[in-house]
Amino acid sequence: MMQDCKNQESGRYAGWDKKTLKKKNTSRPQRPVKLTVHEMNLVSPDRNAKDIGKLKAAIVRAESVTMPNRTQLYDLYHDITTLDGHLGGLIEKRINAAKNKLPGLRYINAKMQKVDAFDALITSDKFSKLIELIIESRLWGISGVEFIVGREFDFEQIPRKHIRPEQGVITLSQYDSRGTPVADLPFVWLIGEPNNLGKLLQCAMYALYKRSGFGDFAQFVEIFGQPVRIVYYDAYDTQTKDQLRRLLNESGSSLTMMIPKQAQFQMLDGKTSNSNGELQMSLIRACREEMSVAILGNTETTTSSSSSGYAQAKEQAQQQLEITRDDIIFVQNTLNSEKFIRILRSCGYPVVEGGKFEFELELDVDMLTKRLAIDREVSAHVPYDDDYWYFTYGVPKPENYDRLKAEQKEQRPAATKPPAVDNDHNKPDANDVKISKKGKNLLARMKDFFLEQLN
Repeated sequence: MMQDCKNQESGRYAGWDKKTLKKKNTSRPQRPVKLTVHEMNLVSPDRNAKDIGKLKAAIVRAESVTMPNRTQLYDLYHDITTLDGHLGGLIEKRINAAKNKLPGLRYINAKMQKVDAFDALITSDKFSKLIELIIESRLWGISGVEFIVGREFDFEQIPRKHIRPEQGVITLSQYDSRGTPVADLPFVWLIGEPNNLGKLLQCAMYALYKRSGFGDFAQFVEIFGQPVRIVYYDAYDTQTKDQLRRLLNESGSSLTMMIPKQAQFQMLDGKTSNSNGELQMSLIRACREEMSVAILGNTETTTSSSSSGYAQAKEQAQQQLEITRDDIIFVQNTLNSEKFIRILRSCGYPVVEGGKFEFELELDVDMLTKRLAIDREVSAHVPYDDDYWYFTYGVPKPENYDRLKAEQKEQRPAATKPPAVDNDHNKPDANDVKISKKGKNLLARMKDFFLEQLN
């Protein structure tokens, strides 16, 4: 199997240099590159019933040291993310929070100047899908794409069940343990850490418990949502028993009980401590809160509790903003990876030495107002570098910065030069003393008052 994969690989990229991702000089006509994704034997997701036992078995299989396989775990991930509306909403909210920052993404050269040739790429749907896969790598643990060789930026997503990140190979079947090394696939890009199973691992247990909680709640409503009809009859009166049975069958489908008068019957329905199903709902809410904390870092930005207030919601929104900023930094570092830069260069984009993708600084006016007051006070005692002010407050640095800085230094001595002092009239008269006292602040005037009293 391994030898067959290598033979296929040698034919797939025979006309390409794997290091520079450029076509080799050859006189033979080049065949279209056949994608690895198109050769895979895909299998439908497993939709059988899932429980905690299957989750534990899937984790053990995925964490195996000798032969790890994430197929069962990713089938379970797919099941809970597509059927659980709350979890799906949390994932979509986190991904959209990062994708909405794309208008502030730009490619700059070594001189910090924007390269306009990348604007069409950044605003394309394919690039937006790539950003989504980058964020999903933190949730699923891994994401993989195979770029299509050509003039346009295009790619196919590699099914996660065919990726063996621990071994660094791509398999043709989700059940295989051996496959083609990613190092031999120059246009295949894997995103994520090899041993990371993703944030969904923390949510899987709560999603399964929540599903069971809804099942218990549905059963509670089915049993106690309709009135229970209890009929007592004489055990020896069979004719009355038959008439009652026929009457109950024809009068509806509610729960019915026929009990002989001679028998003792007691119905313990649990309504004393759970009269309205609050017990089941409390379990469901607890599972939702745990998943919200795992994905967004808070609970109040998605659902509202009875004890929440404006201050609490504002604080938790700030916590979610910190996670979004961390996602943006992760996306920026991933886009600036050496592998992706080589792929962009092979697609004909003007990638330059020292260039990089960078998100524009998003300014928080309230935070900057407080920070400006602190910076003014500190800068009076400690010198600040000019680049600090440009970066912190998002002010664009002019291209003729050096010339403007020199002119500013020339104008500063003239503006700050102290006025000439007449040594023959050093002693101020009485009127000047009165005027100077009025110009002082309250603290200085109080100090002068007590000094005069002491003298």
